[in-house]
Amino acid sequence: MKAHSDAWQSALTVVQEATPPWIPADAHEMTVLVEFPPGDPGTPPHRHPGPAFGYVLEGEMLFELQGSPPRVVKAGEAFWEPGGDVIHFQDGNNRDDVPLRFIVTMFCTPGEPMLTLVDESELRTLSRQS
Repeated sequence: MKAHSDAWQSALTVVQEATPPWIPADAHEMTVLVEFPPGDPGTPPHRHPGPAFGYVLEGEMLFELQGSPPRVVKAGEAFWEPGGDVIHFQDGNNRDDVPLRFIVTMFCTPGEPMLTLVDESELRTLSRQS
């Protein structure tokens, strides 16, 4: 067996590059696997205190952040969000025939929750401002 191969030179594919906002020096990081069954609407509108970076493993996600139109992220594609005050409106399964599986790495200040649901009264206020 060879001690080394040249495979490493072509083994890397960049799927996303981003310039995240501030990440605290003592940031806590969590990587999670999320799995939604076919047609599942996903997590209710929420926020993350810090940036989040994800990659769709299987299926298609309907992804919508405050200030951007909804878009479909397919298996093999990456997504990210800045966190902070930005609301993540949708992360549901865009397909009703296959499951959705994605991985997300999130950052936050130690002791803060990684995800906070947006309450209905705030959502109503936002819809009136639109």
